[in-house]
Amino acid sequence: MLIGLLRRHLRPYRWQVAVVCLFQLIQTMATLYLPGLNADIIDDGVAQGDTGYIWRVGGLMMAVTVLQVVCNVVAVYIGSKVAMAVGRDLRSAVYGAVEGFGSREMAQFGAPTLITRSTNDVQQVQLLLFMGLTMLVAAPITAVGGLVMALRQDVELSGVLLIVLPVLIVSLALIIRRMQPLFRLMQTRIDAINGIMREQIAGIRVIRAFVKERHEIERFAEANAQYRDVAISAGRLMSTFFPLLMGIMNLSVVLAIGWGAHRVGSGDLEVGALTAFQNYLIQILMAVMMATFMLMLWPRAQVSAERIGEVLGTTPVIDMTPDVPAVRIEEGRIDMQGASFAYPGAEHDVVRDADLVVRPGQTTAIVGGTGSGKSTVLGLMTRLFDVTGGRVLLDGHDVRDLRPADVWAAIGLVPQKAVLFSGTIRSNLQFGRPEATDDDLWRALEIAQARDFVERMPGGLDAPITQGGSNVSGGQRQRLAIARALVKQPRIYLFDDSFSALDYATDAALRRALVDVTADAAVVIVAQRISTIRDADRIVVLDRGNVVGTGTHDELMADNDVYREIVLSQLSEQEAAS
Repeated sequence: MLIGLLRRHLRPYRWQVAVVCLFQLIQTMATLYLPGLNADIIDDGVAQGDTGYIWRVGGLMMAVTVLQVVCNVVAVYIGSKVAMAVGRDLRSAVYGAVEGFGSREMAQFGAPTLITRSTNDVQQVQLLLFMGLTMLVAAPITAVGGLVMALRQDVELSGVLLIVLPVLIVSLALIIRRMQPLFRLMQTRIDAINGIMREQIAGIRVIRAFVKERHEIERFAEANAQYRDVAISAGRLMSTFFPLLMGIMNLSVVLAIGWGAHRVGSGDLEVGALTAFQNYLIQILMAVMMATFMLMLWPRAQVSAERIGEVLGTTPVIDMTPDVPAVRIEEGRIDMQGASFAYPGAEHDVVRDADLVVRPGQTTAIVGGTGSGKSTVLGLMTRLFDVTGGRVLLDGHDVRDLRPADVWAAIGLVPQKAVLFSGTIRSNLQFGRPEATDDDLWRALEIAQARDFVERMPGGLDAPITQGGSNVSGGQRQRLAIARALVKQPRIYLFDDSFSALDYATDAALRRALVDVTADAAVVIVAQRISTIRDADRIVVLDRGNVVGTGTHDELMADNDVYREIVLSQLSEQEAAS
């Protein structure tokens, strides 16, 4: 998975990678050339007392060193730019994939792991690529070149490598093999920490209201401890790496010196050649160390690449860019015919054989108990997920045969939980229609009963909105969300329990103001509050996913027990009849 991921995303930067490899080759060759020059200085300069030769070869060594440094700087600079660019592309690809997910895919992954995959996992792959371009490219060149140069100095002394290299490679391979499952578990534990933190930050008011701070601290501490334990286990394995490497390296130097001293004493080897061989031996072992260090990063990057690949390889159930002609929704008629829906893995349908009609110029209300499927019906209308049975028609077209963008362009949705984005009131209101004028915005705010408090805010339309709209109250956030839908001027308005945060007076004033602006549009209201929906042209009653009644308030009060029970739980007989 990691190789395939890097191959795809490195393709646009293949020329930069080639330049990195070229400069790494030059600097590695320069590095390998230096011990030979040092040996010449010892054997032909120091031993012979030739000071001029020492200066000449020393100057050449200085020039080679400057070339090595320049090539290394250029290679690291270009390599780091490529690694950062690939990281940017991966984050963009993950973000684009998540943007195309429907409700089913979001439920399958969950927000915490998607955040981790687009940040920490991408960072692990990016780190591996950076280290690979700056270290791993040079490692095999150094190892092979060092081996060749060591053999040139003395073939018999090179037998030390036959003892050292197998021991080093086998030892490090055993360590790396044990590290991969630990790294996989570490990423899972990071997901758990992100999930707990996200819940605690979002639910801080509930936590404080129920005095559960200590419980949440212990819960986070447990998740943190689980991650710590895995990280310590991985760290212990990693901590054995460098001592093992240095021990083997020092042992190899001792063997080389002992064996080489014997050959120098017998006259079979020059002192300079022995010094050069030691340098080449260290270079070979350092190359193995760099390659092994990369292999230590590899397991975690491999796990991260698999997790990224799961996101990129997930095909949304709803195709966001189908190859079908664009359709403009002119009327706003909705027909649900025998619509059913079940969540993946669920034993029962959330909605079963639902028949429902929505017409322009009319208000259709959907009411039912908690869990009766009201929000699911709106999700089917907006094609946040597709029916598992029956069909949903929009202006006579099956929504599955339309582009999602065409469906959404005709709909103004005010969700049950109002969501505002960081920016200003203006940027939030223009979210669905960027070309809307200030007059359009103020008119929408007035209808949504939000003009008064916006005028009081410093900056008016340019007043800042923090992330999630946390600097305004719940009722203000709800009214701004309603105003945003009004600015869009869609053919269909969907209000998913959007008036629950409003007091009765504001609710009544807002519904009276909506009458004129939505006169030609289709309006669907999901509500628990009977006073909000009792004047609707059509009321649809849901019970456990089934449509158990359709009609006006008076008709349903007369012959529908479910609706009557809901009404009488909020109103008296006299209030319900008046």
